[in-house]
Amino acid sequence: MIDTASASRPTAALCSLDIPVTFGDCDPAGIVFYPNFYRWMDTTFHHFLRGAGGHAQIARSLGSKGLGVLTSELTFRAPAKDGDLLNFALTGIEWGERSFLLQYSGRSGAVLCCEGSERRAVFVTRDDRMGATATGPLREMLSPILSHNLPTT
Repeated sequence: MIDTASASRPTAALCSLDIPVTFGDCDPAGIVFYPNFYRWMDTTFHHFLRGAGGHAQIARSLGSKGLGVLTSELTFRAPAKDGDLLNFALTGIEWGERSFLLQYSGRSGAVLCCEGSERRAVFVTRDDRMGATATGPLREMLSPILSHNLPTT
């Protein structure tokens, strides 16, 4: 769950990207078309994974099909518009036995534009069926790139 009490203050990040918002990212009202925020969450996660060899290498090492999305959620706090420089940050990971929750924020300067989360799993195929497997090996693989100043649970 996203901590909305901390919505007004920036959070340390495991990974962040500066994304210049362009005209093509916006709808006719001149604000960012909402699916772009989901794309930027995914881009930030994959940028984070590069520190451990990238998504494809991690999946191969785990013997998995990939780190797929189970659920995704965004709360919009303020609009982002053409000309803004949006800082999209992966702010936390909560580990479960068979899934993990990624937390994000998107800011234009000091303005919090959005907060979001994705629940993902390590997918494997067994008996011609795809399903989630234990996250422990992934957590261990990512431990070198996890920031020591962020709590991961």
